Amino acid sequence: MTSRRRDPGADPAAAAVPREFAEALASIRGVLVRPEVVLEETPAPQRLSPYAVALQAEVVLDDEEAASGRFVLLHDPEGQEPWDGDFRVVTFAKGTVELDIAQDPMLTEVGWSWLVEALDDRGAGFRAESGTVTRTASESFGAISDRSPSGDVEIRASWTPTSTDLGAHLRAWTDVLAQVAGLPPLPPGVAALPLPRRR
Repeated sequence: MTSRRRDPGADPAAAAVPREFAEALASIRGVLVRPEVVLEETPAPQRLSPYAVALQAEVVLDDEEAASGRFVLLHDPEGQEPWDGDFRVVTFAKGTVELDIAQDPMLTEVGWSWLVEALDDRGAGFRAESGTVTRTASESFGAISDRSPSGDVEIRASWTPTSTDLGAHLRAWTDVLAQVAGLPPLPPGVAALPLPRRR
């Protein structure tokens, strides 16, 4: 996995990765994911922080995408006031749900609870969390009226981790992605798969 350093300049020492960010990257590399989740690195944001790494994910069921999302880790050694720290996790998850579920006004609260509970269950300490949960419902008419009614749920969230063990945060986020896709929890004793690395 690669990381990005903004404007390293000509001095090779300027491109050195801070120890805390290196620890965070190492913890992410060690993450095991369930077989339905496909993770790969994607270009990180350029202007939000000096250091960043980004992953995109898909949950594939029966050769079809059931959910997708993005996990971004930002690091500014000097810290940023809105973060209340020097790291920030920024995430996005979206999946298709049945129309009656999308029409349930409780879905937004339930969606946010998925995130908070996943972080707690994984022991991923966090603070200064914020985000939105959006539900949409769609029904087709006219020439495309044969399409089944459907809905979507979208969870956008960010938070500040309380340690450099970002692997726990990535595992929690993939748990949320699995729930968005409608997957049951992984049974005890069933092994997850190592996070694939791009060559």
